Amino acid sequence: MFSTNHQKFMEMDELSLQKVPFFFVIDFLSEKVETYTENEIEKSGLLIDFQGFSNTKTEHTLDKKVEWKSFPETLESFKNGFDKVQKNIRLGNSYLVNYTRKTKIETNLSLEEIFYHSNAKYKVFYKDFFVFFSPETFVKIVDGKILTYPMKGTIDASLENAAEILKNDKKEKAEHYTVVDLLRNDLSMVADEVKVDKFQHIDFIKTRQKDLYAMSSEISGKIKPEFEGKLGSIMQKLLPAGSILGAPKPKTLEIILDAEGYERGYYTGVCGWFDGENVDSCVMIRFIEKEGDQLYFKSGGGITHMSKLEDEYQEMKNKIYVPIH
Repeated sequence: MFSTNHQKFMEMDELSLQKVPFFFVIDFLSEKVETYTENEIEKSGLLIDFQGFSNTKTEHTLDKKVEWKSFPETLESFKNGFDKVQKNIRLGNSYLVNYTRKTKIETNLSLEEIFYHSNAKYKVFYKDFFVFFSPETFVKIVDGKILTYPMKGTIDASLENAAEILKNDKKEKAEHYTVVDLLRNDLSMVADEVKVDKFQHIDFIKTRQKDLYAMSSEISGKIKPEFEGKLGSIMQKLLPAGSILGAPKPKTLEIILDAEGYERGYYTGVCGWFDGENVDSCVMIRFIEKEGDQLYFKSGGGITHMSKLEDEYQEMKNKIYVPIH
């Protein structure tokens, strides 16, 4: 099911075994795997801003009022794919499906300006093609230990007792348990002694449109000897990322490809920086892509048997924002 670009993953292995620092970008279906060593990054037109690595040099000031409009599809249109997902969940083909949509947006900001002025843990601007500002770590590898931080569940922070409500929301909780379980199993393929270190930790995310709380957990393990230093092999095993796919993986992927009816491309893929020793990588969500002269924002959320159509439609729309203050 997961046809992968095997050769490119092997190139990643070679670079990481030789301890050569590089940046990598992998699309949702692992069909496009790109690597850039430090001097190649400069030529590639990639702008990267991670916590541990950045190639941005200039300070940018924003001297205009941000204009931002989104044109979400109708509820009926959203419902078509949603119903397909729900039907498959009822049939027992999947118990969590991450259903995403593509929404036309209009803004007076260029992709590069969005890159410079968004506040996020991970930001990448890729030539004149896409920009993302992701809060979600995929995996970190530090001294032979692999860590992942699944994020599932968000709520409008202005609601009274929002953090408590999120923690106790049955649907969000079920979704979170599922993703934690899925990623624990995924990590076990490449690591031993896998355990959940933190469970249901609440983070605060500030945006121009609204403030949000998000729920995350931390899972860790010790890289198995046969995967030591082989970043490509590790990624090939772990992708697509469970948090943006669902479970069980192969069947859920079929459901997604049928229900969504558009190509995710690099959206929900992963990218990361290997510094010669350790890795920090993220899931490419909060994603804006340019097609011709048109901009599209790709967003979505996890669907379980408890999901309500209107709530999921609202969540998809809530996520169409830029974190610019």
